[in-house]
Amino acid sequence: MAASQQGQSDTPARPAAGQPRRRVGVLVSVALFVLALDIATKITVVKTLSDGRVIPLLGGFLHLRLERNAGAAFSFGTGMTVLYSLIAISVIVVILRTARRIRSVSWAITLGLLLGGATGNLIDRIFRAPGLFHGWVVDWIQIPHWPVFNLADSAIVCGGILAVLLSARGIRLDGQREQR
Repeated sequence: MAASQQGQSDTPARPAAGQPRRRVGVLVSVALFVLALDIATKITVVKTLSDGRVIPLLGGFLHLRLERNAGAAFSFGTGMTVLYSLIAISVIVVILRTARRIRSVSWAITLGLLLGGATGNLIDRIFRAPGLFHGWVVDWIQIPHWPVFNLADSAIVCGGILAVLLSARGIRLDGQREQR
């Protein structure tokens, strides 16, 4: 028994060399999935709902309707598209710089949701009418008593909620729990 305990240490085992790369792969995969789904749905919605048509679903609980949003959440700050673009670019850069430190699958998913959502809305702001860095974000999902939103917005909200939950539980980017 003493021989088997000789190799043990109080320090936690170091992660395998490929583990950080796999976590970054999870982050990038989630971000690309969110981005692809966001772009595909926005293209479909613009093609099918540009005539002002509204499609009720789930007994009228959910409506699909095309709205173009020149502002941020709740159409706040409609004249500040360039500022929102700069904020999105900053968020994307911070996530990409943070990615190499991630050892937690939960944080990789969380940051992947934020990265995909921020990139999806940034693409709208850069490339959609009325012009470069002044584009309107395509929103198309409406539920009762809530503004119209899109999948990128949903990913950002879900990523934000997960970040708060992980932080509240004391889970760091490296997957370890903070000592309290």
